[in-house]
Amino acid sequence: MNVMNELFSIEEVDDFVSNHHLAFLYISRTNCSVCHALLPKIKEVMGDFPKIQLSLVNADHVPAIAGHLSIFTVPVIILYVDGKEILREARFVHVEQFREKVKKVYSLTQQ
Repeated sequence: MNVMNELFSIEEVDDFVSNHHLAFLYISRTNCSVCHALLPKIKEVMGDFPKIQLSLVNADHVPAIAGHLSIFTVPVIILYVDGKEILREARFVHVEQFREKVKKVYSLTQQ
């Protein structure tokens, strides 16, 4: 099972993305009800993809993340392959559609 660690700086985010073949960021805020409702569903989906490394960024703790990643709302979920952003979803995420998109990217990276 992949574990979701929290990152606390732009440098940690950049290091995380650049040091993992498959890197996933979940960006949220403390008082965001959508963020807190979506997180367990996303964790469940990501459990099907054990090679993807997961991290959480609280935009309240890392306010510069918004400008750094061009984030205008939360939650935002971003999947990187070899440091390149491949998939981004924001605010209202359709979980099953998201699962299918991740499955497609994941299968292509495992060949």
